[in-house]
Amino acid sequence: MEVPRLILGNSNKRFSGVTSTMLQTLPEVQKIMPLAVMGRHHLPSGTPTIRFLDLISLKDKTRIFHARRNNEMIQALAVRKLGAKIKIIFTSTAQRHHTQFTRWLISQMDGIITTCSAANSYLETPANIVIPHGIDLERYQPPVDKQKAWDALGFPGKFGIGIFGRVRPSKGIDILVDTAIHVLKNNSEPTVIIVGETTPKFRDYQNRLQAKIEKAGLSKRIIFHGKQPSNALPGLFQGMSIVAALSRTEGFGLTIPEAMASGCAVLASYAGAWQDIITEGLHGFTVPIDDLEATQTSLEKLLDTDLDEMGSAGREHVEKHYTIQREAKSLVNFYQSILHEESGN
Repeated sequence: MEVPRLILGNSNKRFSGVTSTMLQTLPEVQKIMPLAVMGRHHLPSGTPTIRFLDLISLKDKTRIFHARRNNEMIQALAVRKLGAKIKIIFTSTAQRHHTQFTRWLISQMDGIITTCSAANSYLETPANIVIPHGIDLERYQPPVDKQKAWDALGFPGKFGIGIFGRVRPSKGIDILVDTAIHVLKNNSEPTVIIVGETTPKFRDYQNRLQAKIEKAGLSKRIIFHGKQPSNALPGLFQGMSIVAALSRTEGFGLTIPEAMASGCAVLASYAGAWQDIITEGLHGFTVPIDDLEATQTSLEKLLDTDLDEMGSAGREHVEKHYTIQREAKSLVNFYQSILHEESGN
C-alpha cells in the first residue's frame, strides 16, 4: 500500500448519509492523493485501511485526518496526543446549535469545512471553506425521452411529481400530501409518487396521510411507493417531471441535485443547501419550511411552466457546480493548503 497522506474517519458501523458522502468522493480523492480509511465499515473491496495503532507509528511526515463525526474528532485528537503528526479537518453539516462539547472539539481542529451557507451560520467561527456535495452524473442523468421514462414506471397520470426520503414528519411528506390534495382537485394530469421506507415508528403517520388521501378521493393519484432498491432510484428520478423536497430539517439534501441532474424541475423548502443550489424560477422554487400556502402557490406555478426547460437548466447547473469530481478536487486542494501551511510553503 502506498503510504497515505490522508486518513479518512469511518467510525459508524451503521450506514448513514455521512458514510454515503464519504464513499462517493473516496475514489476520486484517491486518484489525486494517497489515502487510507480508519474503519472497514461499508468500504469497497481493495480500499486501503489503517488501524489506530498503525497511524500512531507514522511519524515521518504530517498527514491530514478528515473527521466527519464527533467520535472521529476524538480519535484524531487521541492519535495526535500519542505522537502522530497529523492535521485534523472536520466537516460540519449540522443545521442546529452545537453542544458545548462539540464546540470544544471543533475549536481543536486545524481546518473546518462546511457544505452550505445554512450549516455555516451555526458555527461560532465561520468555516475555512464551503464545499458542497457532488452528484454522480453517470448514475443520475436525464432520460432521452421524459414521457417514455414516466410511462415505463407504470403509474397513472400524464406525468409524475416525486418525493424521495423516509416517510416521517421531518421530511415534510404531509406538506406535499396536503398540497397535492389541494392542487390535484383542479389538475387531472399529475400523479404524486412518495418513494421511501416507512419504519414501524411512523406507520401511524402514514396511515393518517392515507386516510386524508382516501377521503379526498385521490388514492390512485397520490401513491406511497415504499422503499425501493438503490438501483431503481435513478430510473424513478428520470420518470419524474417535478421532484419535491420539503424537509423541516436537513443536513445537505442530495435529493435536489440528484433530481436536477435527472432533468427534473424542483420544489424545495428552505432546509439543507437547497437555497444555495436552486435559482428561483430557473430550476424551480424554494419555500419557507412548513408553509403550506407558499408550497401550494409554488407548485401551481411549476405546473404552469415549461418543466422540460427547467429540467434542462437544472442539469446544466449541476454539471457546472455539483459533481463528485468537483467536490473531490476542492477537498484535496484544501487538504494540500493545510499541509503547505505546516511545511511553511
